[in-house]
Amino acid sequence: MIAALSTSPGCSPGSAGDDGRMEWTFTGEVIEWRGPAPYLFVAMTAEDSEDLKEEARGLTYWGQVPVRVTIGDTRFTTALFPKDGRYLVPVKVAVQRAEAIGEGAVVEVALRLNGERRE
Repeated sequence: MIAALSTSPGCSPGSAGDDGRMEWTFTGEVIEWRGPAPYLFVAMTAEDSEDLKEEARGLTYWGQVPVRVTIGDTRFTTALFPKDGRYLVPVKVAVQRAEAIGEGAVVEVALRLNGERRE
């Protein structure tokens, strides 16, 4: 179960970046969600998740959305995972190590959709 989610009131709803693609920036707490193995995630707000879902039409596969993410100085690609009306940003082990991130840390996340729409 996801608990203790926090998002900064100053989160930036989807806004166009330099390349014209939408970008979402928010601050959230790193949480653990246990599936087949423990993983760390940062949850988007429900509002941002809804906006992103609309922008990602044609990119979504099996409910997941491919994105490019920046946390600290680390950039990586991943797929957002839907959970309880929000998207979760998986925080890869390499990112956890590079940014010294653990469960309970509060991080700033910037993400953009990754890929071209499929019609």
